[in-house]
Formats: sequence, structure tokens, C-alpha cells
Amino acid sequence: MKQILVLALFLGTVCSCKMSRCCNDTELSEAAEKRLRSHYPQPVDIRPTAAPGEKKCPLDLYRQPLSMELNVRSVSPWNYVVQTLPDHFPSSYTEAQCLCAGCLLVQRDGSVVESSDYNSRSVKQSRVFLKRESCTTGGYYLRPVIKEVSVGCTCVKAISKS
Repeated sequence: MKQILVLALFLGTVCSCKMSRCCNDTELSEAAEKRLRSHYPQPVDIRPTAAPGEKKCPLDLYRQPLSMELNVRSVSPWNYVVQTLPDHFPSSYTEAQCLCAGCLLVQRDGSVVESSDYNSRSVKQSRVFLKRESCTTGGYYLRPVIKEVSVGCTCVKAISKS
């Protein structure tokens, strides 16, 4: 009888993270990894190309040999920066940051200007993160949350104020 009681208590704690979804920190990390793999596949994060807040519109970009990277060849160039979300799984991700307010235009003489007739705007994608929430009985559970993440930048016609 004692063995059955011990087994029931053991299974109760092992299953509690899955059924009632309340887990300790270790179980929570394992559950998050498993759930992200099975239910919410994550995109491959791109290596950051700048520190957060580091923005400079690269007008001399087109004088350099062309790179194969889209973020550098675009008329609305962007950098990738690492963002952090405490109490979320994954806790960090890479996001695009537009470098110019306008868009880069190559003139007939080969010079490059930033045109305010167009605006650089982020292209966003919905992404699921798992947020760590406290249980009333102690421990934590995972709640899926959707966040809009910038994945690149594009050039759009400016809205005229007429």
C-alpha cells in the first residue's frame, strides 16, 4: 500500500506540470522547450548586426561592393538587434530595426539620396512566446502570448498632408 501511495505522489508531481501546468523552474524550462518545439516552432534567429538603438542611414551603402544580404541591399536598409523579454520563452530574439526614415534612391549621376517622398516601415510578423505566470498554488505555468516582431523593412509612399 505504501508503494502505491509513493508512486501516486510521484506521478502527481510529474504530471502536475503537464495537467494543471504548475511547475517549478526546472520543469518549466523543460516544458517550454518541448512546447515550443511541438506547438510553436520558432524561426532561426539571425545574427545581430548592430547594438540596440544604433541607427545610421547608410547613404554611402551603394558605393561599396554589393552584399548578398537583403538587409544591406534594400532601399530601406535595416540592422538586426537582439531584444530581451524577461519571463518569456524564448527570452531573447532578433528583430529588424529600420536605419532610415526615408528611402534610398540612386540618382542619374550615381549619387544616393534619402528621399522623404517615401518612408521606411517595418514589416512585422506575429510570433508566439510562452510567458511565465505564477500559479496561486505556487510554481509557474506557461501562457502563450503573441507579439508582433519586425522581420525587415520596406519602402512605402509617404502619406501627403493635403
